[in-house]
Amino acid sequence: MLSLKARITELRRRIERHNRLYYEANRPEISDAEFDRLVKELARLESEHPEFASATSPTQRVGERPQKEFKSVRHLVPMLSIDNTYSKEEIAEFDERTRKNLKGKRLEYVVELKIDGVSLSLIYEKGKLRRAATRGDGQWGDEVTENIRTLAGIPRTLGGSRVPGEIEVRGEVFLPKKNFLALNAEKGRLGEELFVNPRNAAAGSLKLLDPALTAKRGLSFFAHGVGRMDPGFVKTQAELLAHHELCLDLQAVYRLCELWEAKKDSLEYAIDGLVIKVNDLEAQQFLGTTHKSPRWVIAYKFPAEKAKTKLLGISVQVGRTGVLTPVANLEPVFLAGTTVSRATLHNEDEVKRLGLKIGDWVLVEKSGEIIPQVIEVIKSRRTGKEKAFALPKKCPVCGSAVVREKEEVATRCVNLGCPAQLKAKLIHFASRKAMDIEGLGDVLAAQLVDKGLVKGFPDLYLLKKEALAGLERMGDKSAVNLLAGIEQSKKCELSRLLFGLGIRHVGENAARALGRHFGSMPALLSASDDDFEAVEDVGEVMAESLREFFANEDNLRILKRLETLGLNMTEPRKKAAASPFSGKTYVLTGVLKGFTRDEASRRILDLGGKVSSSVSQKTEAVITGADPGSKWQEAQKLGVKILTEEDFKRLLT
Repeated sequence: MLSLKARITELRRRIERHNRLYYEANRPEISDAEFDRLVKELARLESEHPEFASATSPTQRVGERPQKEFKSVRHLVPMLSIDNTYSKEEIAEFDERTRKNLKGKRLEYVVELKIDGVSLSLIYEKGKLRRAATRGDGQWGDEVTENIRTLAGIPRTLGGSRVPGEIEVRGEVFLPKKNFLALNAEKGRLGEELFVNPRNAAAGSLKLLDPALTAKRGLSFFAHGVGRMDPGFVKTQAELLAHHELCLDLQAVYRLCELWEAKKDSLEYAIDGLVIKVNDLEAQQFLGTTHKSPRWVIAYKFPAEKAKTKLLGISVQVGRTGVLTPVANLEPVFLAGTTVSRATLHNEDEVKRLGLKIGDWVLVEKSGEIIPQVIEVIKSRRTGKEKAFALPKKCPVCGSAVVREKEEVATRCVNLGCPAQLKAKLIHFASRKAMDIEGLGDVLAAQLVDKGLVKGFPDLYLLKKEALAGLERMGDKSAVNLLAGIEQSKKCELSRLLFGLGIRHVGENAARALGRHFGSMPALLSASDDDFEAVEDVGEVMAESLREFFANEDNLRILKRLETLGLNMTEPRKKAAASPFSGKTYVLTGVLKGFTRDEASRRILDLGGKVSSSVSQKTEAVITGADPGSKWQEAQKLGVKILTEEDFKRLLT
């Protein structure tokens, strides 16, 4: 029993990890089929051994957790996931169950293409778009209305002679193949980590905080059903859809499966299967749902396309966050409509899991994914001449030492001056919460690095007007303004510099706490792990990250140069005057009228308080503006005090 319990625990851990990679990080490491096998094994074990069942098991939940950057909204009707099947036999089992439950009633199916995208809910009232939300955990999703308004394929107003008073349209947001390839080409040019497939690119684009950036990605939308609608508006699934096939028996369903499996690569967008639905909406209601999936629909997933080829070598790319990613260089092989010569290996652990050696023959899979993956080593073809692979101990771009933190699969270069990371780091360094250098955005940062004008943070403070004025979109006036902003940034306190340096795990609040606690850069440089952990908001993981950062010789040289160039390396250590905020933790939610979120946070911090992104029993109060999200609900559940903006203003005075 102990080994069985251990297997269930391990399955839950692995599934949770892959859920996070798929939904939150948009970096899946295994195929859908492999993930489904893990979930089915866990569901079977939990069913056979109910003593180990748990309400928190991933088999009991749908999708992703709503994200804190977006307002959380409750769905009118839960957005459940669809059960997957991979064979005609499983389709036949679904048909048999359905007919048994409908007790001889007439049955026909609607078959639709399964777009590989991101689930979306659109609510229209009297024909006008009121709200758009992602699926989230099935009960609560993230509101993305402003981003969705930028999509040309989603009407703001419904046309036609018949418009329901209220309707919730459900569908998939997706990225056409050509847009995906163009986006990845641009990310590759900038040295950024590539999206694994169009679905992950769509998910990342949908969650951009700036709708203008979402608009540039070229997302599309495919409607496939409704969640709620005026009673009697339509009677069948077929009446709802423009694109579908009506099937009167299973043989017609099978023919469509074979047809689209052969045609899928000719489409302008990625599909990974077909969706088979009971056509009659009343029958759908009668069949109902399980805790996780509707009983009236099933998805048929196309078998993954595989090819055998030889691993010629493994190169290592450095992403914008310093992550070292091994990439398989393959003997070219034709697979799923394209010639494949490279495949991502994700990280060192994946290479070890596969048991991969340079010179191996491997199986490469491309299941609805533009970027292929190595899924298996053909060990029977080994000759003994294959060579083991290990990630380099030094960054292949800058030669600096690399580190791998506890509980992480990623190995990183932590050198501030690494060219592979420099563009993104410059943008962060110049941001409003850091050194606040107005005018230094992504376009200018890219030009400064590409032209060789900036090879590290210190070079910003050596820029000349003549060199800047010759850059694209820059003239004499813009150059003068930028240089003035750079000069002004020298006066920023130590905490802003710490935040701007982009030290792993060190956010704005932690940087402020470190600056106030140590007071100067020399004190920070001489601090031990214990000294760091003595600072409020600094734990073991952050302390280790700080130690590694300040132990790096390249980073120390950069800090010395910044000091020589006149940057402030100190911070007043005086304690904030006693106030209602002293030593207490507050959470902000909703839209405040008299403050931006940053301004409100800074006022609390200046008066000795702390600002957290999550509600707990330790929270003093939640300060709410208009349209508060899930934090307000969590405060109610925990009995935490809730303050209005007027209450907040009274405390400030």
